[in-house]
Amino acid sequence: MTERLHIIGGGMAGSEAAWQAAQAGIPVTIHEMRPQVETFAHRTGNLAEMVCSNSFRSDDSEQNAVGLLHWEMRQAGGLIMQMADKHRLPAGGALAVDRDPFSEDVTAALRAHPLVEVEDGEISELPSDGHWIIATGPLTSGALAEAIRAETGAESLAFFDAIAPIVYAESIDMDIAWMQSRYDKGETEEEQKAYLNCPMTKDEYEAFIDALLAADKTEFHEGETAGYFDGCLPIEVMAERGRETLRHGPMKPVGLTNAHKPDEKAWAVVQLRRDNKLGTLYNIVGFQTKMKYGAQTEVFKMIPGLQDASFARLGGIHRNTFINSPTLLDDQMRLKSRPNIRFAGQITGVEGYVESAAMGLLAGRLAVAEMTGKTLPPVPAETAMGALVTHITGGAEAKTFQPMNVNFGLFPPVAGLKAGRRGRKDRYKAYTDRAKELWTGWLAV
Repeated sequence: MTERLHIIGGGMAGSEAAWQAAQAGIPVTIHEMRPQVETFAHRTGNLAEMVCSNSFRSDDSEQNAVGLLHWEMRQAGGLIMQMADKHRLPAGGALAVDRDPFSEDVTAALRAHPLVEVEDGEISELPSDGHWIIATGPLTSGALAEAIRAETGAESLAFFDAIAPIVYAESIDMDIAWMQSRYDKGETEEEQKAYLNCPMTKDEYEAFIDALLAADKTEFHEGETAGYFDGCLPIEVMAERGRETLRHGPMKPVGLTNAHKPDEKAWAVVQLRRDNKLGTLYNIVGFQTKMKYGAQTEVFKMIPGLQDASFARLGGIHRNTFINSPTLLDDQMRLKSRPNIRFAGQITGVEGYVESAAMGLLAGRLAVAEMTGKTLPPVPAETAMGALVTHITGGAEAKTFQPMNVNFGLFPPVAGLKAGRRGRKDRYKAYTDRAKELWTGWLAV
């Protein structure tokens, strides 16, 4: 094979696409602008660096759509899942990852592969020939974004991702906080105590909401609009939607018993999840924010147990650009106006590490098939992978297209099963059983 696949962007999607192609015998060049061109969110030049949460979310492949997507990626020999499993942290049924060793090992595996080259430097124009995948993610460089806009004739859509703060474990007051996963979920004691919990009384919660609403927030630049993705709302935006919103969202107290005061029911609970294998860092779950740094330290230290907290990283906010994929991409993830270019990852309008990596996996396999003269059947829409790619390449309404996590709402219904909460467990199991059978069959083609 003399033809080479070029991939712009070495994040989750680009790394996975490169791995899939190289494992199939296709020479690959990854073009990564970091560290020559930095972003405010990245700290290193490593591939697949995790810049927001360290969670791949639920790993339940029978009752959860993202857990099913994990399963499908593992079956396809995915590098991202391989390294996530290697660097797994206790998280009560979720798949949390020790972020630095994870990205270091992804980088090492790709750089060691005999068919992979990594070239540092920015690509600022759309290539006119050759086989390319654009997987530049939410922080696509300004020059390349402008080239994409010029080619597509469409305005890029944008929302703002907010980054949750990270606290040093040693600074948390364990006379107030306690370790417990919600409903004691997990098969081992370590999993059942994967989260650190900080309780609030009603008065403490009300004072916290008041401070949150009054805090100084990051100002947007002229011409920017804050069109947030609902799965990653800043906590102050949630609070603005109603004083009880946080208490029924990331601060819900259900399924938790205060180990220090078992007879007292908390009005609200702030949860922190381990952020590294050593257990020295914890991120505040669901606490993405656009508050200014000074305001963050003041407001977050109002949380019982965090009154003396030291922060390894404060929250931040960044713009995320994605294309209107239902209009611009064909069912092979190719740009209709330039079919030598595929798009993959978050820039296509999927949301989350796992979904981004999954679209990289699929784009890599589709590119391999095209370059080797093979024809792959469409990915079954009943699979997690197929549900996502169907959504972004035509299943979504183009006029209202917004980033989407994988969820069972994207799956075709299973005949004979009723909707509603009562039958949900059986319905989800039927979805995942069907998907596993169809995905296994598609991989065997």
